[in-house]
Amino acid sequence: MANENMLEPRSFGQTSRIDMWWLQPVGVFVGLSTFVIYSTWAALQGEHYFFGPYLSPMYSPELFGVSHHAVFGGVPGWWPSFLPYSPAFLILWAPGGFRMTCYYYRGAYYKAFWSDPPSCAVGEPRKGYWGENSFPLIIQNLHRYFLYLALLFILFLSYDAWNALWFEDEATGDISFGVGVGTIVLTMNVILLSGYTFGCHSLRHIAGGHNNQLSKHPFQTVIYRIVSEFNKRHMLYAWMSLVWVGFSDVYVRMCSMGIWTDWRLI
Repeated sequence: MANENMLEPRSFGQTSRIDMWWLQPVGVFVGLSTFVIYSTWAALQGEHYFFGPYLSPMYSPELFGVSHHAVFGGVPGWWPSFLPYSPAFLILWAPGGFRMTCYYYRGAYYKAFWSDPPSCAVGEPRKGYWGENSFPLIIQNLHRYFLYLALLFILFLSYDAWNALWFEDEATGDISFGVGVGTIVLTMNVILLSGYTFGCHSLRHIAGGHNNQLSKHPFQTVIYRIVSEFNKRHMLYAWMSLVWVGFSDVYVRMCSMGIWTDWRLI
């Protein structure tokens, strides 16, 4: 009889754990919700996303826009006149899709938002398991393709960090080398995003994980080990890069609005 009771599924929230198991899913819920709300608000603004040589990573690359960073000029003529325009609308789906389909984030927000399950050895609100082989969760299989886009975005953001080293003299219009606090902010953003992207599980598989005997491929072995080192801290880079992307936008926005002063260090 005791064995039969042990096999019975737990009701929602039922557990024999005595630790604060709920702390992590609550933290993830608050953290991700805060970022989603802020990034949505920031994307809808369509202004104060650039300041001097700085461009907010939430708007990079700026394909069409009003700043000098815009690749193809101003607001596109094909954009519906009844919809407010923001350059972020054209690009945020790519990094957003990369994070949403990320193996780490899946486990994190499945627990925090869907209680699937709330935590290890804690009862969940559903009895069946659908997996990720039917709509809508089958979309998660697009993660590898979002990875290719994410790698491309690292190049764009690196270029933004390079541009953040060159300041225009307002009086003469001359361009000179310099380092401001914003330069460091945007450079750190690239570093943290690179750590997160280069530790991607899909990249690890592409680098060499698909080989049955990796030792027969010496070059891939080196790349695989490098990616594996980043992968060991994938969760850390995932959160640090998420927070820093938000802070980078806040920094550029505050400077653009004249609330913060961008101190020149060099």
